[in-house]
Amino acid sequence: MKPFLLSSYLRDGGRTSYENRSQNTPKSADSPSTRIMLQFPAVQIDAGQGNIVMTDSNNYAYFLIGSQWYKMGSLTLKHVSVGPAGIWGVDLNNRVYKYVAGSFVFANGETLQQVDAGGDSQVVGVTDTSTIHCLKSTIVSAYRKQSTLSWITLPGLLMYVSCSTKYGCWGVNSAENIYFTKITPSTCGISGWIQVDGLAVMVEIGTDGSVFVVTRGGEVFQRREYGTKCRQMEMEVDVNRKRAFI
Repeated sequence: MKPFLLSSYLRDGGRTSYENRSQNTPKSADSPSTRIMLQFPAVQIDAGQGNIVMTDSNNYAYFLIGSQWYKMGSLTLKHVSVGPAGIWGVDLNNRVYKYVAGSFVFANGETLQQVDAGGDSQVVGVTDTSTIHCLKSTIVSAYRKQSTLSWITLPGLLMYVSCSTKYGCWGVNSAENIYFTKITPSTCGISGWIQVDGLAVMVEIGTDGSVFVVTRGGEVFQRREYGTKCRQMEMEVDVNRKRAFI
């Protein structure tokens, strides 16, 4: 069986049929034509535009097609994100990468501990000192080979950030305060950070505007975009203990 390319699958919007995927399967670092059945616990998981990526306990990145996880090469990453901006990740040394034509390409210019590709084609990330940085949508879409990128530093300090195409960006700081803003993708200009009621160690917003927060105690709450009320979600496991974050 010939290996298929994940980039082709993504261009097709994830619609490639199982019967015709011989040309569109992501290549495994261990076996180019073998499906990977995941045997390690997920450490981090991200979803965007119907696609799902994750990292395992060995820091390898995987992409979900159907019910199968496919290993995305041999590069070790501690965080990976998928969305309109493509697939981006950061390694154990906080170096940033974009997934291009079947492999991760190093993106010099800024070191980040977490990156998010869920916005309106811009990329946003935070450093280990909580500074916030944004990459314009025009730069993101044009990036194909290794070079130095010009990130724009945003005001404020956050330890985690997540963006949606239409419903803005959310973040949490080291004091566990929750913030919201809107970002213009072509300029990385923001409307100003607005503090939202509640405390959380992590926040994620989906394409449909659903916002999920995880508290220090592992409780998960959901709200419908900015200005709506939170409701607690019933979870069968301790989210913090499992470390399977979206």
